[in-house]
Amino acid sequence: MRRHWLLFVTASRYALTGHARNRFAMLLVVVYIPVWIALAYVTIPDQPAPFRLRATGEILSPPGNHLTQITGALNAVTLIAGFMMFAATFTGGAFDRRLAMAGYPRYHLVLAKLSALTLVCIAVSAYATVVVAVAWPPRQPFLLAAALFCAALTYGALGVVFGSVLRREVEGMFAILMISILDVALQNPLSSSGSDSAVVRFLPTYGAVQASMSAAFSDASAARGLVIQGLWLVGAASAGFLVFRRRTRNALRSGRTRGIPSPRGRGRGTAEGPRAPLPAAESGPSAEHVGPR
Repeated sequence: MRRHWLLFVTASRYALTGHARNRFAMLLVVVYIPVWIALAYVTIPDQPAPFRLRATGEILSPPGNHLTQITGALNAVTLIAGFMMFAATFTGGAFDRRLAMAGYPRYHLVLAKLSALTLVCIAVSAYATVVVAVAWPPRQPFLLAAALFCAALTYGALGVVFGSVLRREVEGMFAILMISILDVALQNPLSSSGSDSAVVRFLPTYGAVQASMSAAFSDASAARGLVIQGLWLVGAASAGFLVFRRRTRNALRSGRTRGIPSPRGRGRGTAEGPRAPLPAAESGPSAEHVGPR
């Protein structure tokens, strides 16, 4: 048990060190989240924006700037979590593969990455919730933080998938950026007239958007939205584990080497099958060439 714990702690230290070295991501956490939320509060009109919340069936009419702040917080945490996990997976892929090939258990590596992702998402979601609460108090702040946390975890798992599959760094960054923007923008009633469409139910942060809207502007339970987001999280995490396992698999082929007879054929003559030829280095000179020419 102690050995497993030491392996997990060592892998977790490597994962957290990799995140700490990503200074650009740290800058995004400290600067991008408050700037984005503050700009949404200042520039968007505070006129009521009525819409129907699909998770509860309620008709909510929050101010437009408050509504944009919630979607902006979701966009910010998903981008940051996705960027951080993509960068860690993309740059540390060769190191993880060497560890796995050397015999380091892959389950410990996966659990360490999941633990590091969880800590990052907790910090980012709590920070975004506090920034939103500075402007106005959400109805259910803890549920809002939980919705942001689940959305960040989902995109963090997607970042692992992109970091393991895509070959260039710009491809992964562009994929995460475009998916997050389209995902959240299509569900914002101010920017999309189809936010009430049935198609948005298949977007990655649909459950988190429903839960965060309910937590911010209503006293109704946001459990249904969190459950839906949990399904997306399980799917993304499973895909991330599968691609990580495939990337760190043993590349050596299993099986017997050619030219070496099987144990069953030893000492049984040629009746049960031809013997494998000896290597060239072990075969001596023929009888015709013994002696001087």
